[in-house]
Amino acid sequence: MQRIPEVDPLRSTELRLHALFSQGTAGDALAYRRFLQATATHLRAFLRRRLSRWPDEVEDLVQEALLAIHNQRLSYDTGVPLTSWVYAIARYKLIDWLRRHARQDSLHDSLDDVDEGEHALFSSSDEAAGDARRDLTKLLALLPEKQRDAIILTKLEGLSVREAADSLQMSDAAIKVSVHRGLKALATILREAT
Repeated sequence: MQRIPEVDPLRSTELRLHALFSQGTAGDALAYRRFLQATATHLRAFLRRRLSRWPDEVEDLVQEALLAIHNQRLSYDTGVPLTSWVYAIARYKLIDWLRRHARQDSLHDSLDDVDEGEHALFSSSDEAAGDARRDLTKLLALLPEKQRDAIILTKLEGLSVREAADSLQMSDAAIKVSVHRGLKALATILREAT
């Protein structure tokens, strides 16, 4: 009995999307439409996992990412896997949204200011987690953008150095240096604050 070779679904997706993208950029409008539809499906899943607290924002970010992909299609480097390029653009859009969201949140009154005697909305562990996130956001805002982004992608989002480098269009070494310098700067800031 002949054994059927296993198909790597990620490789299959890469090849299918790359073929549609190539045909689309060569002028095949139907192939390009199929590329955008298939990419939108993958981006929705990617963003839903990361925006589980804000499900209403997913579709807007998918559309922003697709528009950016379309606008940057001529700059695609064929030496880079297409899916990596697509997800890097989606991560940029997600980071931009998170920055905007953090800035907007800072303009609102904090629920932590509610008097303890009033209706307590959160358990103390939720309060501590919220305080930690808020403090971390404030600390990271003190860093230069490259250091902040490198730390967010590698230490908070759990991306590999290679994935972060692709996302930020930096070398692996530059990511490592940015993370190291950023963490060192944060340690100094924390030491001086105590």
